[in-house]
Amino acid sequence: MYFVYLLECGDKTVYTGITTDVERRFLEHKDRKGGHYTSARRAKRILYVEECPDRSSALKREAAIKKMTRLRKLALVQAGRAERV
Repeated sequence: MYFVYLLECGDKTVYTGITTDVERRFLEHKDRKGGHYTSARRAKRILYVEECPDRSSALKREAAIKKMTRLRKLALVQAGRAERV
C-alpha cells in the first residue's frame, strides 16, 4: 500500500510526495531528513493523504497532482476534508 500526500511548508507552499508510511515520512520532513525542498522550507503539517494500491499508481497520481496549480491542490485538500466529515 502506498500513499500520495500533500504537506504545507513554512512558506505556505504545498509539497507532494509518496510513501508507504505517512507519519514516518512527515517526521523525516520535519527533522529535515526528507529532501532538499522541505528541508529548506520546513514541513509544517499534512494537508492531504490519498491511498494507492501500488507504487506505480502512486507515482502516476503524484505526477498528476504536481501538474496542478496551487488552487487546484487546495481544492483537492478541501474535497478530501468534505469526504471525511
